[in-house]
Amino acid sequence: MQSNQVKISPDLQQFIDKFEPSKFKLMPGGIEIRGINDIHRNIAQAKEIIARLKLRLTVSHNAEMLSYRGFEVKNL
Repeated sequence: MQSNQVKISPDLQQFIDKFEPSKFKLMPGGIEIRGINDIHRNIAQAKEIIARLKLRLTVSHNAEMLSYRGFEVKNL
């Protein structure tokens, strides 16, 4: 039987533990965080956590994600 679970990298797990998103979706290579009220503040906070902890992650955001108030955090 094959498992449908997505593996979470140690860097991504550390980010999730620090950022504590209330809504996120696992996807291959990262997570999608949704339902953010202050999107710009939360993106800045995510980038700050990544830089401070020297995680091998990147933040991705585009106009389509704005419609559901979300952004992605991906493994490098």
